[in-house]
Amino acid sequence: MMKITQRLLGASVISGLSLLGVQNAHALTGPQSIELDGGPLGTLALSGGADGLFYYQTGTSGSGKSLLGDRDTGANLGSAEIRLSKTSGVVQFDIQIAVLGGTSALGSAPGRAGINFYITGPVKLATITIAPPGSPITLTAGHVGSLEGYEDFVDYNNANIFQSDLWNVENSNSRGVSLNYNQGPVAATVTFGDGWDTGVFNFLQALGSYTFDSHNSLSIYYGGNLGRTGLNALTYGTNSGIRNTVANYGANYINSQMLGAYYQYSAGNLSLVPEVQYVYAKPDHQLGIQKFTSNLGALVIADYAFGNSPYSLGGYAEYFDSIGTATHSADTWFIAPGAEGVGLQLTPTWQYKNLFARISGGYIHLINSGTPAAGYGDSGHGKDVFQTALEGGLLF
Repeated sequence: MMKITQRLLGASVISGLSLLGVQNAHALTGPQSIELDGGPLGTLALSGGADGLFYYQTGTSGSGKSLLGDRDTGANLGSAEIRLSKTSGVVQFDIQIAVLGGTSALGSAPGRAGINFYITGPVKLATITIAPPGSPITLTAGHVGSLEGYEDFVDYNNANIFQSDLWNVENSNSRGVSLNYNQGPVAATVTFGDGWDTGVFNFLQALGSYTFDSHNSLSIYYGGNLGRTGLNALTYGTNSGIRNTVANYGANYINSQMLGAYYQYSAGNLSLVPEVQYVYAKPDHQLGIQKFTSNLGALVIADYAFGNSPYSLGGYAEYFDSIGTATHSADTWFIAPGAEGVGLQLTPTWQYKNLFARISGGYIHLINSGTPAAGYGDSGHGKDVFQTALEGGLLF
């Protein structure tokens, strides 16, 4: 997992970007947050959620060659988080404590949820926002949310359990400062910080959105390294209890330029979100990036609610292609250098008030297994895999 809206999720489990005037992916309808009397702080909002899942996948192998490992079945904690926020007044704040990482992009092995994905440990988000009265401009600082992509890190905020290739190559939360503008149909945020939680402050992100009407909006995003982040810098996640460095995580992810856009359309009970994304890294021999390398992803997410019933159906279709990649592990974006493939996923969902359950079934086919080839099964070169997960959880 490298990243590390639809039917709007209620205030109970909204994205940390909401204070920035930015909307992010949500699939379930959450209850209203719990209001608390914060005394001199004013009214506070408490919310959260948690889910667990059982999964089954084909294409595993005891030989260690398959990208899915050797576990056909398993049970994981998907995500769990609790949030305390203040969204009124001149001084506002947002704090989210989370256990993350129990799901993955379709075609890769589900992970183990934990509290050590971020440098900040269980603190997923911790921001202070200055919001001058009557001004469309606000300023946010702290461990801020990512502006890249439509899908959310927390699996139950998405229409499907497994995320896409596009999500897999995106930056997640990091330390920085954000300038936000929100007036009328226009919302925009620019963030400068240490993208990928590296502690090297040279990463710029931007997101601009225009709402045409209540059914249509367009968002364009950018994320890019303004300099070079060295191989010894720390970044997301751990390996055998040791914090990952840029060298073992992938220098091309952190030292890259990304441009993408998504369009949100809703009509009645139907929501459609097409998204396209392109990310590339220039040659940099000091970082082990020997040649130009890039990844193109295209995605269409759909979500349909069946009237006033507790049932809905989510799904997506995706295409990904690594373009111009060198035959070197440092140039891998998804699956393998030069990998190309398509994916499909369907997710029937049941929700009753605070409780929800759903099942996802997803299929990946590799048009090109890359060079050197990677894939599934005993040979590690299989091109087809099916994954499914049954998930249940609670929102409050």
